[in-house]
Amino acid sequence: MDEVQYLDLVLTEKSIRLLEKNQYTLNVDSGSTKTRIKNWIELFFNVRVIAINSYRPPEKRGKIGRIMRRRMRSRRMIITLKPGYSIPLFPQE
Repeated sequence: MDEVQYLDLVLTEKSIRLLEKNQYTLNVDSGSTKTRIKNWIELFFNVRVIAINSYRPPEKRGKIGRIMRRRMRSRRMIITLKPGYSIPLFPQE
């Protein structure tokens, strides 16, 4: 199975509201597909994924001196888990 190159949890006001609906928001590599992410999450976290919605946030530009640069684009995915399953966000100590 292909490895996921980039995966980052998003914690915003909207993503925290979505946690109540058992939905998790992740930034992933722009070349990743929904099926690859679904298979990886199901194997890694031992959960069942119902649906995945994805979109590309607007591109951000930055200026370094006189040079305008674009930041790396990523894809944002909202993953809905089956009721009764959850992903541990913060490990227990």
